[in-house]
Amino acid sequence: MCFSSSASFGAGAVLSIIGVISIKKTQSKSHVFFAAIPFIFGIQQISEGFLWMALTNSYYESLTKLTTYIFLFFAQVVWPFWVPLSVLLTNNKQNRKKISKLFLIVGIIVSVYLAFCLFNFPVKAEVVGLHISYIQYYPKELSIYTGIFYLIATIFPPFISELKGMKLLSFAILISYIITFMFFEHYVVSVWCFFASIISLFVLNVIIDAKKTCKPHIIHLK
Repeated sequence: MCFSSSASFGAGAVLSIIGVISIKKTQSKSHVFFAAIPFIFGIQQISEGFLWMALTNSYYESLTKLTTYIFLFFAQVVWPFWVPLSVLLTNNKQNRKKISKLFLIVGIIVSVYLAFCLFNFPVKAEVVGLHISYIQYYPKELSIYTGIFYLIATIFPPFISELKGMKLLSFAILISYIITFMFFEHYVVSVWCFFASIISLFVLNVIIDAKKTCKPHIIHLK
């Protein structure tokens, strides 16, 4: 599969539009964070589109560092806390909310740690073949644990969501990660984010189903 600036810009535009529609169709304010996922992915994909331009055209070379950091910020800092938070806000049952809070705590820890690494260790991006490879000089001794906790925070929370279709969405993202790791091992950050962003288009379907079956409720974090 070939990825390029046009693929990133195209995906970004579609995701942004779907994200806006999803937000507008939310019946409850507690669903807004979840409904915004495609829109955020859209911004992330657009940033990678500009990174493609910077890496392949010397005229845009000055954008390389900025777009690299923007993409990695979304990929490594935003998603670990945004996903569990969005699920927490959609749950009403106390037992599910308690589990969601545990996922959120894990996500916040991962986000803080990766934010520290992103701004304190060298990172760079380069085109290798048909993909962008993000090279990060983070502490190797913690990389395995960080990866495990990242997956826990970003993939598993939807499995305990009360919204119809969330489990299928989460399962699809998990499968996409496995496929990415098996066939795009050196480009996991870029390729998995692309797959996950496309899968997030189904967020709109989840929101539409929720609008049909759920009543608005007040957001409670306690």
